[in-house]
Amino acid sequence: LEETVTTDHGGRPDVERVVVLGTGLIGTSIALALRSHGVDVALSDPDPASLRMAADLDAGRPLEEGTPAVPADVAVVAAPPEAVPEVLKEAQDRALAQVYTDAASVKSSVVAGAERIGCDLATFVPGHPMGGREKSGPGAARSDLFLGRSWALCPTGKADAGAVAAVSQVARLCGADPLVLEPTAHDRAVALVSHAPHMAASAM
Repeated sequence: LEETVTTDHGGRPDVERVVVLGTGLIGTSIALALRSHGVDVALSDPDPASLRMAADLDAGRPLEEGTPAVPADVAVVAAPPEAVPEVLKEAQDRALAQVYTDAASVKSSVVAGAERIGCDLATFVPGHPMGGREKSGPGAARSDLFLGRSWALCPTGKADAGAVAAVSQVARLCGADPLVLEPTAHDRAVALVSHAPHMAASAM
């Protein structure tokens, strides 16, 4: 399965409140892009310094503790692949949002881990914005990092169509083109065009 997601939102974003869990390069760049469209963004990160820097960059406000009175429209887990399932499970247990996605560069292991620990796959749409920089951390973040880039969406067979549409809208608000494909197909493609060249460059 491979298809470009097309939706008509009449020029008005349906996604108005987002939680970004992880304020590194990718998470902060997503937050900055959303903020540029007037989206209300709450931020969380286990590193207080990273969270403070992202907030100082006006990427959003720190997420309050506990269960929110009103869940956000979407929560984005911007964490390393091995950490995504646990962060996702905690976010779902806290009912932080109605829909969840992630930004990890591999998808099959994330989906398998999320299923293994009992995450709700109906509201989870695995994702991977195809953008990055040679620098890391919130200080390297840019609101236009994903402009004109593909944003892979890899929903499982249990994903709700409304959840896919919401995550697609997040991608579009970041200037990206959402593209739906299966997790295994995503991982094969990324291994060929991204991971293998990076390994070769590091070896050289």
